[in-house]
Amino acid sequence: MNSSSIAGVLSRRNVHYGWAVVAATFLTMLVTAGAVGAPGVFIVPLEKEFGWKTSEISSALAIRFFLFGMMGPFAAAFMNRFGVRRIVLTALAIVALALGTSLLMTELWQLVLLWGVGVGLGTGLTAMVLGATVATRWFSERRGLVMGMLSASTATGQLVFLPLLAKLTTLNGWRLSVAFICAMIGVAAAVVYLLVRDRPADIGLPPYGATEIVPTPLHTETLGALLLTPILILKDAAGTAAFWVLFSTFFICGLSTSGLIQTHFIALCGDFGLAPVTAASVLAMMGIFDFFGTLGSGWLSDRFDNRWLLFWYYGLRGLSLLYLPYTDFTFYGLSLFAMFYGLDWIATVPPTVKLTTHYFGAERTNVLFGWIFAGHQIGAATAAYGAGLTRTAFATYLPAFFAAGAACLVAALLILLLGKPSATPLPRSTEAAT
Repeated sequence: MNSSSIAGVLSRRNVHYGWAVVAATFLTMLVTAGAVGAPGVFIVPLEKEFGWKTSEISSALAIRFFLFGMMGPFAAAFMNRFGVRRIVLTALAIVALALGTSLLMTELWQLVLLWGVGVGLGTGLTAMVLGATVATRWFSERRGLVMGMLSASTATGQLVFLPLLAKLTTLNGWRLSVAFICAMIGVAAAVVYLLVRDRPADIGLPPYGATEIVPTPLHTETLGALLLTPILILKDAAGTAAFWVLFSTFFICGLSTSGLIQTHFIALCGDFGLAPVTAASVLAMMGIFDFFGTLGSGWLSDRFDNRWLLFWYYGLRGLSLLYLPYTDFTFYGLSLFAMFYGLDWIATVPPTVKLTTHYFGAERTNVLFGWIFAGHQIGAATAAYGAGLTRTAFATYLPAFFAAGAACLVAALLILLLGKPSATPLPRSTEAAT
């Protein structure tokens, strides 16, 4: 069945085809979340097998986070020019090739090249920008809910993959876990090929909640102009305080989530005597709470002031990180941490996307959110390397966790500097570039 046939079947059941695209995108982001988060399970096994230091392994993971973020704005431009499906399939192929080749690695530079550069570039093409693109193209209504669902795929990726990867690694070594991820990437690629289309107009539909078909824009840019477009859009947005507040707070978001918890939490728990499978189960517990927290955040972002939502999200996250060292790493203490921390792990995404749309317009949301997400991943890279360096230098991760908690409280205050959201069209020079 082609996409038009599936769209017809869904239409007879009053289901918009956009939800099929959301499902395929959810699976893609879920699998790539597993690929991004998996190295956190492998830090200790790599140390034991190759004798590499935590700081050395963390340097590769920091490069991965940095490229994961920096690809975002350009991924948005590539999707606008070449189409979502083509770019996503290319990205999945890059990640599978990098991970598959890493099964043969024996040197540190190979880890940096494959898990740092290869996985960073590939997953960067399917980062949060993909979710923002699908939400804004396929939905005129319920964008916040859709963005919440797609953001929650990251949490679901942890829920599904990390405990399983930890178990596979404990019983059979890290290579079997990597092979499993490659197989799941293949499944995701098949689903994307069958279901994903670039825009509703491709199958003769208006976006969900709209009554008119939105024509597909004609893109005839040269490669040089295509690469220049995100830079021109950034130049226009960089003159506003709103951009820098969103960029700075999302930097702190990355600093306090994927770069710290996702990368180093299992090793941190190991320092306090917890087995990898147990620590991964705590991460999965966070994933459960974050799944519902992010869905709820999407619903709330359609109804309440997104600035105050972010104030509470960052504030509660900061307090939970400051509390973590005092849990004594008991089941009860870690359960409390997982609940409060997990509820707003990715919950910051829907309000941030909504604020980006309000301030800069829907047409440029995916590119500008790509730049804001780049700030998130620069923060993640900082934490991934910094926390590893802290453990190597001081034999403890705790200073990094205290610093991240304090930074979240700063982010809660920064977000209140934003004025009331209103659409702000960018200069005509940038419009011409797009």
